[in-house]
Amino acid sequence: MASTGLQVLGMLLAVLGWVGGVLVCAAPLWRVSAFVGGELVIAQVLWEGLWMNCLSQTTGQIQCKTYDSTLALPVSLQAARGLTVLALLLCVLALTLGVAGAKGTHCMGDSNQVPKARLSRIAGVLFLLAGLVYLVPICWTAHSIIRDFYDPNVAAPLKRELGQALYLGWVASVLLMVGGALLNAGSASPGGTALPTFGVPVKNNPSPQVASGEAKQQEKSFV
Repeated sequence: MASTGLQVLGMLLAVLGWVGGVLVCAAPLWRVSAFVGGELVIAQVLWEGLWMNCLSQTTGQIQCKTYDSTLALPVSLQAARGLTVLALLLCVLALTLGVAGAKGTHCMGDSNQVPKARLSRIAGVLFLLAGLVYLVPICWTAHSIIRDFYDPNVAAPLKRELGQALYLGWVASVLLMVGGALLNAGSASPGGTALPTFGVPVKNNPSPQVASGEAKQQEKSFV
């Protein structure tokens, strides 16, 4: 049977992961400039994201600028954009199906429990898939940052560190996957297949001829 508590908890965690994923997608804190040289005074900090880069100064001023051309961006950045947007769209679809198939809603009527359970399970799978898709660009970006940081051929001004958005992205991915798993587990179909019954077969009623023969034998025994 469907568990309302697991469904609500799964939906809540998945929605939190989706909101966090939206914030990570819009935040320009994926890459942060690293100071690995002999500089003692840090006057400017460069932030880089999927859609814009920002320059933060020690005076508190922040100047942000969107990327001029999408085609001029690296392939990894274009792929990260596409995967994050795809994951967020999957979350929107999963949220719609999850609300329609939740046990406490009346979108499909109270009598249609089997289709509602199937919709909730599909929503859980979509949330789980969205978490995996969202995890790919986060890990990909973190791997490239760490690789370039320890590469001696990369100049010091071009080295970057992991931004705060990547850590929030990992948390959002885990919330999406855990929420999808709980939603799927709490949406078991209320209608189960009947199990086969094993036992002694019931004998058929005797035919009228056999019954009359047995009655005659009983009458002769009493004579």
